[in-house]
Amino acid sequence: MGNFRAIILDFETTGLSPDCGDRTIEVGAVVVEDGAIVDRFQSLMNPGIKVSGFIESYTGITNQMLSSAPPVAEVMRRFAGFIGRHPLVAHNASFDRRFLDAEFARIGHARRQEVACSMLLARRIYPEASCHTLEKLVRYKNLQTTGVHHRALADAEMTAHLWISLVEDLKRRHALREVPFDLLLQISRLPKAKVPAHLDEYRGTLPEVSPEPKTTI
Repeated sequence: MGNFRAIILDFETTGLSPDCGDRTIEVGAVVVEDGAIVDRFQSLMNPGIKVSGFIESYTGITNQMLSSAPPVAEVMRRFAGFIGRHPLVAHNASFDRRFLDAEFARIGHARRQEVACSMLLARRIYPEASCHTLEKLVRYKNLQTTGVHHRALADAEMTAHLWISLVEDLKRRHALREVPFDLLLQISRLPKAKVPAHLDEYRGTLPEVSPEPKTTI
């Protein structure tokens, strides 16, 4: 799949924007390496504010559950150690990146690595899909799922299976032995029409692979 680890993450939050005072209430993340999930991280966290009835209904995370959860700062310090400097991935990454950076800023920590967006990548690799939400893409590719939605770890695991599918399909369709993280970032930022030419150009920079020597009997 590639010679890098990727951390696939997802947040559940009190609302849509940290700029409006919204906070994280749950984080889930999985580590993907060589096409498989090899580690996991999950925790509820107490934001110090009440969540609305809508969020309780949407996520299944109640104020009672959060009242006994560890504080956000404590969880985010542990999460910072978990992700280290590995590349990060999220579906609709701009949302999760804003909350990640806002909560890190509260504990005096700064993100050093890039965050790739599996939704943007899927729009370029699966342009024929009718919709590029996580749930619709999981059904489109018939990927593994627990059937749970809008909980951080379940969504992170679904995104991880999508990420693995994206990378494998990219390799198969474009005859690539490995797909570096930087190439995935480049593809996600390109207009759809320019992706094939970019991949052809990238493949042209790779050394030719010598065929296996034939053996005779």
